[in-house]
Amino acid sequence: MQTINVKTPSRTAMIDITPRIQEVVTKSGILSGICIVFVPHTTAGVTINENADPDVVSDILRQINRTIPFDSDYQHMEGNSAAHIKASLFGFSEQLIIENGRLVLGTWQSVYFCEFDGPRSRQIHIKIIEG
Repeated sequence: MQTINVKTPSRTAMIDITPRIQEVVTKSGILSGICIVFVPHTTAGVTINENADPDVVSDILRQINRTIPFDSDYQHMEGNSAAHIKASLFGFSEQLIIENGRLVLGTWQSVYFCEFDGPRSRQIHIKIIEG
């Protein structure tokens, strides 16, 4: 397992981590298998979405913040219930196919680390299984 670190710039953000994941895959020397990306945080997640138009990321963040506002009648004492809810909806892991030493993604796809309670220093665990 490899761990990469990410410093998030704001309360909510989607950071393209595809090149960093690919670097781990390349260094592993594994040509065929599965790459598991896992976020060990309860207020952050990971997703796959479009990388061609930055407005997609802006639209996703704007809509998720509108749908699940930061300030509401939440009970959680820390005041970050919205971040917990968002992270649960996005999810904490993705599985990617590796073929010929490369991540198999669609033409316009990237893997995004999703911050919902930043800015923070975060970790992402990457496990590669040969196969």
